[in-house]
Amino acid sequence: MASDAGEVARARSLALDQLAAWGVDEAASFVVELVVSELVTNAIRYGGAPVCLRLIRERGLIVEVSDGGHTSPHLRRAAMEDEGGRGLFLVAQLTQQWGTRYTPTGKTIWTEVSLVPARMPGTFAGEQFDL
Repeated sequence: MASDAGEVARARSLALDQLAAWGVDEAASFVVELVVSELVTNAIRYGGAPVCLRLIRERGLIVEVSDGGHTSPHLRRAAMEDEGGRGLFLVAQLTQQWGTRYTPTGKTIWTEVSLVPARMPGTFAGEQFDL
């Protein structure tokens, strides 16, 4: 993947096409689209070439974005007046877990996204109540 900010839209499109081919539901696809957008943007902006996106479908879905940098991302809460700094925080909130793996040529940021719809508090999925 070229180190160009225009590649972020291409990365999202490639990811969504693959998720559709796998039959992943819309809610999980939306989360993956946000994660891919944030991680690829950060890789291009802060990591450097080469940038690579990889999707692995197992129990859940693992999204990996590799780049040529060795700088570790920092999770922080942005202040109200900050223009940026919320992306990795959102990724951490929307995914099951995330981390960084270093290689001789750079690093890989990985996240695990659940493919099982989350049950929202106060909702009942597939249960029947006779009144």
